[in-house]
Amino acid sequence: MKVKKNAIVFMALLFSLAFTACTNKQGVTDYSNQEQALTDYSTPEHWLSLHYSAVKEVDIFYLYPTSWQKIDSTESNICAINNPLMLKYSRYAFERQATAFETVGNIYAPYYRQMDVASRAFMTTEEQEKFVAGIPTLDAIAAFDYYIKHYNNGRPFILAGHSQGANILANILSGYLKDNQQVYSRMIAAYVIGYSITGEYLNKNPHLKFAEGPDDIGVIISYNTEAPEVVKGTNPVTLPGGIAINPITWTREETLATADKNLGSIILNKDGSVAAGIPIPVMNYADARIDKNKGVVICSTADVSKLSPGTAGYVRGVYHSFDFPFYYYNIRENAANRTKKFLNK
Repeated sequence: MKVKKNAIVFMALLFSLAFTACTNKQGVTDYSNQEQALTDYSTPEHWLSLHYSAVKEVDIFYLYPTSWQKIDSTESNICAINNPLMLKYSRYAFERQATAFETVGNIYAPYYRQMDVASRAFMTTEEQEKFVAGIPTLDAIAAFDYYIKHYNNGRPFILAGHSQGANILANILSGYLKDNQQVYSRMIAAYVIGYSITGEYLNKNPHLKFAEGPDDIGVIISYNTEAPEVVKGTNPVTLPGGIAINPITWTREETLATADKNLGSIILNKDGSVAAGIPIPVMNYADARIDKNKGVVICSTADVSKLSPGTAGYVRGVYHSFDFPFYYYNIRENAANRTKKFLNK
């Protein structure tokens, strides 16, 4: 089903804008002062998506982006595993992101204690990485380890995550999978979207490699989306030296991929959930071109004034919340293609 191009203007800015509209810089709490006990992933309630009887040949392990904001500045910068806002908005994120992979594999998605969105937006890169490497990563590793030992049963798998979830995936790739090469050998690909993978990161982790084209396997796929011009300021989810792949052509060249080559974007409700609960393709909406100097993907066809006018947390032109929705059906097709290549290798 096709939807008129201008229908996407109804996509809300809740996750890229409203949640980061914080006027006061939040205090930084060292994660080491937080409760360090790992979340128990033998408990079904600690999973957003779980399969006891897998029906597909491969699995998807998915980590959602930052999905809550503390109401009181005195609250901890890391939420409880049953935080109501996180439970609600992580489901919305799952709908607009993880479902891109539902035709490819069995989706396993743990809940994890994560950093508050406003606090993260106003931290330095070093502070963010320290926080994310603490409880959020420890929870995610515990979940991934439990999944591998109790649910995976030796199947190939895809890693997928966005924003804070992508940051955590980078930690899993450089830590757990480095130490568990037999598990790593079953990884079809890692979609580390919405957080930069840099040349420095890859140099420190020679066991990892970044995708060069649409068919390679065992690789990292990563990009951040921006408008042609980002007005004064920096994108808080990009790092110097970031590498990007074009989510339409799946190459790293700077050649423009026009919107008519896009397999379909999706529209959302104002709260960030998928319209009608079902992804509906919007054709000819988002183009894609890599800017190697910035290390990002440029989308020139979206309405920046409506989708990313700029707030305290994200400057104008940062399409962070639309990394998946702009290229939803391209991601689905590419995951299916890489899976086929892996199974036929």
